[in-house]
Amino acid sequence: MTSRIGLTLVLAGSLMTVSGMVGAQGWFAGHDHNDNAARGLERLHEKLAELKQRRNRRADVQLGPRPQWLVDDMDEGPLKTRLQSCRTDNMKRTDFSIGHRGAPLQFPEHTLESYVAAARMGAGIVECDVAFTKDRELVCRHAQNDLHTTTNIVTIPELNAKCTQPFVPADSVNGTPAQAECRTSDITLAEFKTLEGKMDAYDPLATTPEEYVKGTADWRTDLYASRGTLLSHKESIELFRSLGVKFTPELKTPVVEMPYEDDYSQHDYARQMLEDYLEAGLKPRDVWPQSFQLEDVTFWINEMPEFADQAVFLDESPITPETSSLAYMEDLHAQGVRILAPAIWKMLTLDGHGNIVPSEYARNARAAGLDLIAWSMERAGPLAQGGGWYYQSVTDAINNDGDMLTVIDVLARDVGVIGIFSDWPATTTFYANCMGMK
Repeated sequence: MTSRIGLTLVLAGSLMTVSGMVGAQGWFAGHDHNDNAARGLERLHEKLAELKQRRNRRADVQLGPRPQWLVDDMDEGPLKTRLQSCRTDNMKRTDFSIGHRGAPLQFPEHTLESYVAAARMGAGIVECDVAFTKDRELVCRHAQNDLHTTTNIVTIPELNAKCTQPFVPADSVNGTPAQAECRTSDITLAEFKTLEGKMDAYDPLATTPEEYVKGTADWRTDLYASRGTLLSHKESIELFRSLGVKFTPELKTPVVEMPYEDDYSQHDYARQMLEDYLEAGLKPRDVWPQSFQLEDVTFWINEMPEFADQAVFLDESPITPETSSLAYMEDLHAQGVRILAPAIWKMLTLDGHGNIVPSEYARNARAAGLDLIAWSMERAGPLAQGGGWYYQSVTDAINNDGDMLTVIDVLARDVGVIGIFSDWPATTTFYANCMGMK
């Protein structure tokens, strides 16, 4: 049995409740790790109170040094000259800049701290990837089965024991790596809220849980990972509203068989996510729901038409003559899809002179009347070696980090994307402001 408690917050002149499912013995009974939940709720309460005090002031956009550092690394040319002349003392928030999981280049993804950082960098839209817990509550996680790499769950014995695959140490004699798989559906919301977010990484050579949760890439940082406050989906809605940003929730594809426990269907899950926005009194025009499953997108289009125009199909299909054809794009449009979001590389190619230009995929999408959103800038490490997976179609034109701004420029001006997901939204905010984008 469970009982419901509410954390009542005074925000923007109204009372709102951030609720959590609590076990029969209560959140704070018996276990040290439950202190994490208390600290997380306290941080959320403090942040919302701070935002209430600032609600009547214009949002402060803080870019930091990275955008100018990227400009300095660019090849000489008109774009670099224009960006060098750009003033950064009056930057505005822009919907072109989308916080991908918040600002996870340096902050633990899908945490209070990461979301606040994204908003401060001028992201006009911020993403909560949505997964469900054992008690069918929605939470912000990039995948249903990533708790072992994005939180401290394996270091908490009673919760590690509930994981689909509890932590198993590496065996150097047999050459087997450390193993773990912990799903949001393994634990309740109350248990989820006791966890702390960390940088997404693990050490495959670990022999202890404490070693396993390490392994952050050297081009990221653990500097801001000393606290990572996890949020339910409903809490993210209240936080984003208080930050003054818009919403792009992504319905994550379940790794458990659906219907879950025989009676919670994919449609129930898809409907629940958007009902959270309606129950919160949000305008559908401020919400861009996303899914990699076309069936989810068409369900929203047909069953929840108030969200239809901004339902986003995340297209990860391989590039083939069929999946980049005008006929493919027109078929999507005929099904009601209006926004298509592929990976960066699918929209770019090189011309005969080695210049980055729009791909056939991008040209046909636009010809079919589809808007485009790109993902994800700042997701790769240093670009000196070609940029890796996200730049695979233009690798030969990528040899320094400044080329990131060239890619953004082609996406914005030549492809005509309406927004770009970024792990460090300051970069896309900077570009949009400097180029006079609305």
